[in-house]
Amino acid sequence: MDATNPGTLNTLPLFELHQAAKARFGGFAGWNMPLTYPLGVMKEHLHAREKAGLFDISHMKLILVTGPQAAAALARACPLAPEAIAISASKYTFLLNENAGIDDDLIVTRLGETRYMVVANAGNADQDAEKLTAVAADFDAKVEPLDRVLVALQGPKAEAALAAAGLDLSSLTFMHGTEPRENWFASRSGYTGEDGFEVAIPVDEAKDFVEKLLAHEDVEWIGLAARDSLRLEAGLCLHGNDITPKTNPVEANLMWAIPKSLRETGTFIGSDALRAVIAAGPKRLRVGLKPEGRQPVRNGTVLTDADSKIVGEVTSGGFGPSVNHPVAMGYVEADLARIGTTVYADVRGNKIPLSVHPLPFSQHRYRKG
Repeated sequence: MDATNPGTLNTLPLFELHQAAKARFGGFAGWNMPLTYPLGVMKEHLHAREKAGLFDISHMKLILVTGPQAAAALARACPLAPEAIAISASKYTFLLNENAGIDDDLIVTRLGETRYMVVANAGNADQDAEKLTAVAADFDAKVEPLDRVLVALQGPKAEAALAAAGLDLSSLTFMHGTEPRENWFASRSGYTGEDGFEVAIPVDEAKDFVEKLLAHEDVEWIGLAARDSLRLEAGLCLHGNDITPKTNPVEANLMWAIPKSLRETGTFIGSDALRAVIAAGPKRLRVGLKPEGRQPVRNGTVLTDADSKIVGEVTSGGFGPSVNHPVAMGYVEADLARIGTTVYADVRGNKIPLSVHPLPFSQHRYRKG
């Protein structure tokens, strides 16, 4: 794809920095995104695991929710107990529809008594803001989408590289966030399974800060292709693939994110439908899948049992550079979700066995404190 933003794709604020770094661009979720850099996908992936990878994730959006009833508004919108979140703590949650389908997955950080920061996915950000605004209309709460550059620095050298650029976040532990400067937001979190940070910066301050990060010997730009292989090895869901508005948290194996009390008595959007799903039990479950051999099995591939009966589908698949074998996630019938169960995929006429594999494929290395 031509790098000069063809069609109606949105342009990242730091587009010229990526262009100077000789990024190869492509469309993703309505944005013209850097897919790879001259280092190449394999080396980019391993660099993030071994040193510090810098990702421009400005296609994702921050939404600030404030006001005396901010917690109540979020508790209606999400299966979340916002008032129970400690100040500076972050929680993974969802925007569900009335059928308990996952319209989006979010990270919510409590920044003050009545102040919450929501990080939303790119393709869903506008509708998320609209949904939150509609819910907040019934409460004394304000919903404010923010215009920021958002970058992620991921890997074992991330903390030191941030400090060298003048931002010391060593006091944060995994899934905690703060406002380190006026109009900045930072959290110790990420999408790779590694220790790392996500930092939101005012647009007019971003270029200078990012150039300071890139001046560090351990920091390299990492593109969207390696971001995908990193998150897949880490067993993390991609909205639109592994979770969708037609997927519920029960079958997605994400019920750990919903407090038990809310499963039973919550009044969030989709709560009744979710309780019905829990009572009935899932018909299918999201699992890790390890293909036999070296051939990756891509998303959309149908899965069958030994008798060629369709039993599921791959939702994400590729090669895992850190584990040195193909990795995949997908859904299988619930009675086939046991670790070690074999299913089959037809890849260009070849019947490839896949074993149900524990997630993650690559061990998480979060700094939990």
